[in-house]
Amino acid sequence: MKLLEERIRRDGVVKEGNILKVDSFLNHQMDTALFAELGKEWKRLFEDKPINKILTIEASGIGIACIAAQQFGVPVVFAKKTQTLNIDGEVYTSKIHSFTHSKDYDVIVSKKFLGKEDHVLIIDDFLANGCALEGLMNMVMDSGAVLEGIGIAVEKGFQKGGRLIRQKGVRLESLAIIESMDAKTGEIVFRS
Repeated sequence: MKLLEERIRRDGVVKEGNILKVDSFLNHQMDTALFAELGKEWKRLFEDKPINKILTIEASGIGIACIAAQQFGVPVVFAKKTQTLNIDGEVYTSKIHSFTHSKDYDVIVSKKFLGKEDHVLIIDDFLANGCALEGLMNMVMDSGAVLEGIGIAVEKGFQKGGRLIRQKGVRLESLAIIESMDAKTGEIVFRS
């Protein structure tokens, strides 16, 4: 998606360690007009699927998933990284590793919000190694729901996550795929 690629080129900052900072518009300060365009594109890409629920993970995925869900007219469920007192009943759990935070999380989703009647689209802001997506995919499978696909804003194509997800036969639609980036020059090369 050219709009997203142009925004990344203009406002993204490449840091050492394969880090791309897009916090000025994607995952700290959020450009909701841009999010609306991303949501429209995912709606176009998945319009042939009977999606009735969007699943994401806290925290960065929530904003983008909510705006995308407006295009589909469906609710968003997000996997929580901590058990809270207001989650009652049974939950699905999955262990994930965060590339960004270098930390493992046990994420949970209440069973009352995800079940075999659901057709799920997973939405998230970044895909690097795919650990968070693996955890979310496991929750969908455990619930008996149908995974209709995954929508990612920015995929680091030079890391293994996208390849691993696609090898499983899951439909993965990334709106900007980065082939390479250089912290010294700030150059970002997108897959064409």
